[in-house]
Amino acid sequence: MGLSAMLAAGCAHRTYTAHAPGQPPSEQPPSVPGAPPSIEKQPAIPGEYVEEGVASWYGVPFDGHRTSDGEIYHMHQLTAAHRTLPFGSIVRVTNLDNGKQTQVRINDRGPFVADRVIDLSLSAAQAIGMVGPGTAKVRLEIVEGPPNPQPAFFGVQVGAFETQSSAERLRRQLEARYTPVIVVAYDSPRGTFYRVRVGSFRTQDAARQFAGQLHSSDRFTTFVVRLDD
Repeated sequence: MGLSAMLAAGCAHRTYTAHAPGQPPSEQPPSVPGAPPSIEKQPAIPGEYVEEGVASWYGVPFDGHRTSDGEIYHMHQLTAAHRTLPFGSIVRVTNLDNGKQTQVRINDRGPFVADRVIDLSLSAAQAIGMVGPGTAKVRLEIVEGPPNPQPAFFGVQVGAFETQSSAERLRRQLEARYTPVIVVAYDSPRGTFYRVRVGSFRTQDAARQFAGQLHSSDRFTTFVVRLDD
């Protein structure tokens, strides 16, 4: 079975929109062939980061489960999931449709859905008036960075599987061409998923270029993610 067929058969993403239950709401990095060097500064302090895109939210199915930083998710706290911002970052979220704002703390990774930039808790979604629609166009701005930021490295997520054996099979195939390739377990309401991530880069730009290579060569749906210890 080819890589694309494997993904189609076994891939599932973590992020579900909570209003529709039952549907998905380091050291010196090892080298990856073809990855260009870069010394781009990663914005991680107030005033240096602005991002616009689509926000979604997650609630009941995930309430009480562990987030990516090890906390227990409480949907009535002002928290959010983001793929690359450091855990502990305080982010101002502005709904560009109605001007409403809230501030959230990043404690989870996601959303792993194309064209979305942040997954808000239920309370955060209520604060900016997007619970009914389920999504909204938003602006993200860092208000406060984490107290003890760690050096940032980024990788590319290429799939998430319900069985560890499927994830390990893909890992072995990718290791013939790239390094490192890791499998990360995630405890979701639907059971444990196994995420496959490739590469380790000092900048998001380098990771994005590599994600484009993987999409072009293997037709993966790719997501650039921060590699958390």
